[in-house]
Amino acid sequence: MAKAGRQVPSTLAELTALVGKAPGFAEVVTSLHSGQSATIDGAWGSSCALSVAAIAAADLQRAHLVVLPTIRDAEEFIDELSDVTEASVLLFPAWESLPESIDAGDAVYAARLAVVRRLNQFDRAPALVVTCVPALLQPVPGRDAIKAATRTISVGDELPLDELIEWLIARGFERVTAVELPGEFCIHGGILDIFPASEPDAIRIELFGDEIESIRSFNVESQRRLEDLKSISLTATTPTGSPASGSASGPRSNAANNAAARSGAHDAPSPVFAGPTESLLDSLPVSTIVVLNDLQQSISEGRMYLQRLSSPVGLYSVDATMARLTEFPSVTIDALGADSYETACHLSIEPIERLSGSRRDAFVELSELLGPGDHVLLCCHNAGEHDRLRELIQETDTAHKTRLTSQIRLSTGRLRRGFRLVNHGLIVISDNELFSRTAARATTRKKRTDSRAIDTFLDLRDGDLVVHVAHGIAKYRGMAKVENNGQQEEHMLLEFRDSVIVYVPVSLIHLVQKYIGPAKSSPELTKYGGTSWLKKKDQVADAVSDMATDMLKLQAERASRPGLQCPPDTHLQQEFDKAFPFTETVDQVSAIADLKQDMEQPKPMDRLICGDVGFGKTEVAMRAVFKAVDSGRQVAVLVPTTVLAEQHLRTFSQRMAEFPVTVEMLSRFRTAAEQTRIIARLKEGAIDVVIGTHRLVSKDIKFKNLGLLVIDEEQKFGVKVKERLKHIRAEVDVLTLTATPIPRTLHMSLLGIRDISSLTTPPRDRVPIETRVGRFDEALVRSAIIRELNRGGQIYFVHNRVHDIEQIAQRLKRIVPEASLTIAHGQMNEDDLEAAMIEFVTGKADILLATTIIESGLDIPNANTMFIHQADIYGLADLHQLRGRVGRDRHRAYCYLLLEDGRTVTTKATRRLKAIEEYSELGAGFRIAMRDLEIRGAGNILGTEQSGNIAAVGYELYCQLLENSVRTLKKQPLRYQRHCKIELPVSNFIPDKYIGEQKLKIEVYRRLSQANSLEQLSELEEELRDRFGPIPTAARRMLQLRELNLRALGWKIENIYLQTGYAVCRYRDAKLIRMLSHLHKGHLRVVDAHDAYWPLAAAETDGPAVLDELIAALSVAQPPVPES
Repeated sequence: MAKAGRQVPSTLAELTALVGKAPGFAEVVTSLHSGQSATIDGAWGSSCALSVAAIAAADLQRAHLVVLPTIRDAEEFIDELSDVTEASVLLFPAWESLPESIDAGDAVYAARLAVVRRLNQFDRAPALVVTCVPALLQPVPGRDAIKAATRTISVGDELPLDELIEWLIARGFERVTAVELPGEFCIHGGILDIFPASEPDAIRIELFGDEIESIRSFNVESQRRLEDLKSISLTATTPTGSPASGSASGPRSNAANNAAARSGAHDAPSPVFAGPTESLLDSLPVSTIVVLNDLQQSISEGRMYLQRLSSPVGLYSVDATMARLTEFPSVTIDALGADSYETACHLSIEPIERLSGSRRDAFVELSELLGPGDHVLLCCHNAGEHDRLRELIQETDTAHKTRLTSQIRLSTGRLRRGFRLVNHGLIVISDNELFSRTAARATTRKKRTDSRAIDTFLDLRDGDLVVHVAHGIAKYRGMAKVENNGQQEEHMLLEFRDSVIVYVPVSLIHLVQKYIGPAKSSPELTKYGGTSWLKKKDQVADAVSDMATDMLKLQAERASRPGLQCPPDTHLQQEFDKAFPFTETVDQVSAIADLKQDMEQPKPMDRLICGDVGFGKTEVAMRAVFKAVDSGRQVAVLVPTTVLAEQHLRTFSQRMAEFPVTVEMLSRFRTAAEQTRIIARLKEGAIDVVIGTHRLVSKDIKFKNLGLLVIDEEQKFGVKVKERLKHIRAEVDVLTLTATPIPRTLHMSLLGIRDISSLTTPPRDRVPIETRVGRFDEALVRSAIIRELNRGGQIYFVHNRVHDIEQIAQRLKRIVPEASLTIAHGQMNEDDLEAAMIEFVTGKADILLATTIIESGLDIPNANTMFIHQADIYGLADLHQLRGRVGRDRHRAYCYLLLEDGRTVTTKATRRLKAIEEYSELGAGFRIAMRDLEIRGAGNILGTEQSGNIAAVGYELYCQLLENSVRTLKKQPLRYQRHCKIELPVSNFIPDKYIGEQKLKIEVYRRLSQANSLEQLSELEEELRDRFGPIPTAARRMLQLRELNLRALGWKIENIYLQTGYAVCRYRDAKLIRMLSHLHKGHLRVVDAHDAYWPLAAAETDGPAVLDELIAALSVAQPPVPES
């Protein structure tokens, strides 16, 4: 019992201090500081993290190393520790298996290297390093090798650029045209862009001659400057220190060999590093305090890790590593007591009972655990949950509220497992334990700036098909400068039918689009100057107008019907929203706001949520589901497969467990008797949410008060189901989910006739999926499975042939006998399929061997390795959807696309596999490849009959025609890009010396032509200076021409040309041109209904001077906003 007057902690910092005051704790700290060892037992739940924080707080100038059994244990420990210590906490991760070579962007390598570097930076405060035993068994680059492979560059240094380029390439960096990923660098004139793996952002180094003028970080997506730096340290991707002097036989230095001997290395040297290696323990200061948590389990995990490896060459032995650890002052922390001759502290801590998780009963149950004078410290994972729980306490019945208010303290922080401090009468519990939720991992996100949309146009290659809006389909044939009257302008070369070459000036580049159409389409080239293109455009415009008209009619019909109007968010809805354990992405917030606004309108909702796999569609849907239930309505969630129904049942039930919501499932996983009972309860209104397959739309299913229908992947249902859905749609709110993304251009074109929300922001801490293509190599399969098992994960093996799936199962059992395996496919009976899925979901099976039944919706964060057997038979979209089942954790996921030996692979299949292997989700290339999926998404929304129209004119022009049709039908002004034709003797091009890569040059031309405001133009000019250096005269004139164009459009001037001492301005708006003339006191002469004349002060032949004069003339007042 807590004694009267004893202070009750109200923060995690106070709780940590309380743990540090336990009897014997001070003696443990004293013993450690004097170089001795000690033990702490009774450390149940998260009290171990608090104990470590208390030890570290006693001397923040001392390094600490915490060793846990597995990497997952280490990551969860850091989540807790970061909230309770002032020390700098670093994770030292383990490779799942030692890589054959190190990629420049390898996050594990970067994190391990950062820890070694930090431990050797004596001018910085020591770190608190958290790791696991497998990580300590793996070698790190030797300190001398790191020193030799590191180059520090400072502002003011003399740096020959050629020498640095040679140094970077020799150390694993890749030269590219534009930096996107760690390990890449590029050169533009006197500017070097580089993305070191050890840095959160890319670095831009600007030189004047050989002297470094500036160093700054920048965002690779927006290319915008982030922060000015004084210096930067570049460390090689693969340390390549030379062998120690006198060592003829191996790459280790004598010191490293001695360390290897002491640590019992397995047949050193390591296969990973070309230079000397050593143990992380060699970098620890001798005064480092080592904390060993769950020692016996750590030893067991280390030995299991080595046993699973076929050849642990270069690794350190478990026994020798543990012996090395005890050379430091060390403390063993465990829950259970053990006999020890060392200084010991016995914490009076007990585990706490598991609560039911009911929102209604949670605080009542908690109250019943409390004796007189007892208190609770309830740890909330964020501020929103803190506020929500405070309000919940106030809502508790009067009999318990007074007691709870006086006995419960709320604190913000992440503790995963609660405990009871017996001597203090204190229960510590997390919000997740209170409601029996799975704790979400703490996440971090790098600072973001606005990114630019990826433009497929930038990937133009010679021979690619393009669409000229006015003239039709042609082939792109490169760029060329054309001289006219001594002035140069760059042109695009387009080849039309009959080998006719047309030169398009870059000032008109906005009229040219890359042709994108359905994968199977291959259109003919257009005859230049003929009428067929105009006819084809008109036909597509008519078809698009008809479709838009039909969609608008449907929208109007729905709007005319009375809907099931929901009230604004109630207090309970707000609680549900706050209980989401993650931070919503920007797109999720927007989509949730959209659908709630829809549901609060008197007309029925019909909204489509588009988002890539794993981007958070389910949570968005659950907000709508809860709102409907909270408004007294029932909800039906329709899914295409029984597996997805089972997945949604678990997800919805867990998310809504603490709220008064009844969730059920209706699918073939239910017996006939169970289905009858569920149908009856639906009719009575006893079930709030029912999740099911097509069985849900059977005629015998009756709802008491259906208010919302959620349809997941509607395109996967048959014709009969879709017809049935049409009738249901007319009566209730409908929310449709699809994992096939749609392009932003289509989204914008459909605004006003289709309610769409797109989720395009990836989840936090997303790591690109490592994708590899290869033959079915049993050694590779075993190695990848063992790697996943070593990190405590699970494996998908996709084989889409039921007739021989048992043979594949036997083969896998022979390859990896230590792994447990279960099989799932659609032809199994309901009980067996459900049992197989549950076995895998609960972690009892290591491998799920399945058909594509797992393609939709299966969400198991612990499964992060996938094999797709006979991958050449799948389309790009199918491969992408399957691959999306992994990569839902912070660990790197792996997807192996396996080809059967002796099987001939078609050229198209090879191209598909190469695309999905090479394109990283974090780079532009992947998003360009995604256009194939987006076109499929367009077909899903618009209907397959529109695919021919897209093929006829190309996707981008189709979207423009669609948008114009919608605007015409809604009597809105058309939105298209106006252009003022400017005829001045001024060169208009980017010199090759300034931007040499054609792709980058096209990007600048394209963005310049699309700059629709002076602000956008100024931003582009600033970016060019920052990215490529001082702007040369020809490129500066190009920017000025665009400025004149924008200012002219503001005054509604369509054409400017020279005529005997005058600049003639052909205008469209007499009122505006007279206003401009008035501002110039009549100097601008309006001569007729079309033309105004500006007498030139500059010589007519001096194009640049005329350009400056005209810009000044049109800048006399702020022009109106130009039409876009």
